[in-house]
Amino acid sequence: MKEFYPKNGRVILHVDMNSFYASVEMAYDPSLKGKPLAIAGNVEERRGIIITCSYEARKFGVKTTMPLWEAKKLCPGLIVMKPSFDRYRAASLGMFDILRQYTDLVEPVSIDEGYMDITDSYHFGSPIEIAQTIQKRILEQLDLPCSIGIAPNKFLAKMASDMKKPMGITVLRKRDIQKVLWPLPTYEMHGVGRKTSEKLLTIGVKTVGDLASANEIQLKGLLGINGVRLKERANGNDQRHVDPDAVSDFKSIGNSTTLPKDTTNQKELFRVLDHLSETVSVRMKRKKVVATTIGITIRYKDRKTVTRSKKLSNPFFKREEIFAAAKRLFLKHWTGDPVRLLGITSTDLTEHDHAVKQLDLFSFEKEAKIEPLIQTLSMLKEKYGKNIIEQASEKEIQKNQAGTFTSFNRDFLQRKGDDVIE
Repeated sequence: MKEFYPKNGRVILHVDMNSFYASVEMAYDPSLKGKPLAIAGNVEERRGIIITCSYEARKFGVKTTMPLWEAKKLCPGLIVMKPSFDRYRAASLGMFDILRQYTDLVEPVSIDEGYMDITDSYHFGSPIEIAQTIQKRILEQLDLPCSIGIAPNKFLAKMASDMKKPMGITVLRKRDIQKVLWPLPTYEMHGVGRKTSEKLLTIGVKTVGDLASANEIQLKGLLGINGVRLKERANGNDQRHVDPDAVSDFKSIGNSTTLPKDTTNQKELFRVLDHLSETVSVRMKRKKVVATTIGITIRYKDRKTVTRSKKLSNPFFKREEIFAAAKRLFLKHWTGDPVRLLGITSTDLTEHDHAVKQLDLFSFEKEAKIEPLIQTLSMLKEKYGKNIIEQASEKEIQKNQAGTFTSFNRDFLQRKGDDVIE
């Protein structure tokens, strides 16, 4: 089978599960198959947001991030369910277990997608045969559909997997770029997005082909080093390796803590939320991302767990913004019963450069000046323990709280534990 593999290049697969949350629910309850199904946060509220939906629902115009009231207006027969993260985590683990049977070079990108480098996996067959086998096994063993892109690098594999959904397999070679990719509008290119696309229009760049031939100095002036990188991608170049140990671009950053004792003391609970907000903010700044949705988790004495989220009008990353939003959510949904665990999650992450809200220059410069200090403090805490350097507020919290703070940035791919938010 070696003749189907390049002598010098790589063969990369991008495996992308189709409508993952909805598909998992259909696999769990086959009576849902063929019906318009949506997974949404705040199902009880009219303002709930669609997290994902089945292809049957999409035919009615239902889309991700659409308000629940609007989705039901478009599709009166829409079945709406709360997310079941235990099921999604189990399905994700099963999917990645299958991928790792074909190569050790598997890089998870999120709960429902990942890259594979199968350059040395020729003993399993040709690249297309391997993709077909993986797709068939995931469907037969997990009852879940997926699309797979096959290409010489990660960028082209990602673009290829998006071309045929559901249950597609697409090969995208460098010689296909001019015909397949260049006619596309820039906002359909992975890594661009609407906001960057609007910026590109100001210098006459409308399509991926325009971007591929754009003036590099102009691009750098407009988008910084990312402009040069995007031009490289538009020409089909991507030198990134598939790295199983890479810190993946997960779609959420969060922190949670189990309290040393169940409490109804509102002041103490606010202090915990404030501490969680700081930790989440530092991680977001280190990853250079902003978020548009804030979520909280409240676990009560009887272990009943409530998760609630809210999409904010502007992207956020500052501690005070996170705390204010989390506090409002907490006050709205806390029953007053004793609390055992609290958690805060920022979701719908976007790179700073792609944020919708334009920070004024003064605010941005202030953040830039304190960022090295925040990173240094964070690194010291991670290396030597959180008590090595403390602010006054942290000392006050520690007098009253002795819980262990844990990250669930990789929550979906972690094993269950007492400190992991479900």
